[in-house]
Amino acid sequence: MAQTDTVTRILDTAEVLFAERGFAETSLRNITSKAKVNLAAVNYHFGSKKSLIQAVFARYLDPFSERFHAALDSVEQQHAGRQVPLETLLEVMARTVLEVPAERNSLRTFMRLLGLAYTQGQGHMRRYIREHYGTVFSRFAELLKLATPDLPDNERFWRLHFMLGSVIFTFSGLDALRDIEEAEYGHHTSVRELIQHMRPVVVAAMAAPLPASLGDGEAVTQAAS
Repeated sequence: MAQTDTVTRILDTAEVLFAERGFAETSLRNITSKAKVNLAAVNYHFGSKKSLIQAVFARYLDPFSERFHAALDSVEQQHAGRQVPLETLLEVMARTVLEVPAERNSLRTFMRLLGLAYTQGQGHMRRYIREHYGTVFSRFAELLKLATPDLPDNERFWRLHFMLGSVIFTFSGLDALRDIEEAEYGHHTSVRELIQHMRPVVVAAMAAPLPASLGDGEAVTQAAS
């Protein structure tokens, strides 16, 4: 078996098992057994389980980061120094997610992995994402801040994560949600149609006025600081 084939088989298998069982519940022996390789091969190519997890994410995030930078370059050029509208920013992000090749598994699998990175206490993954892909996400966050100037920073933080949470939930459970839709309404929604349905919801969530309890007190103070 060629080295490239061995690496690909390990990564493909790890990606599926991590998404199905979680990081902690998936052992290297589970992966080697399913991939039909020996443990020495995993240690040789990746060195540790932590590095293997990071390599699984890199297969998606490397092309995503490159394309997202290019997409942001394009949209900033189009607006020639003017503020990029909120809806445009969210559309660019959604389009970039869809454009990244999903040759091995589906977007659903990656969304499950992303959710696990935040919910299973994988602190090293949050650090890894921040250190390797923080530039593009910081760039997006700055443009988002300019597009929502009335939001205090902490409110924008929570709204962005409410939005990401709904996206991760929807895509990670996409098969089940489609089954329900087909059984109840006789319709099958494509991923691109789903993005169109989701766009006005997330835009409205980010652009909504501040809660009345925050409007005159804490939020205004934080916005001015």
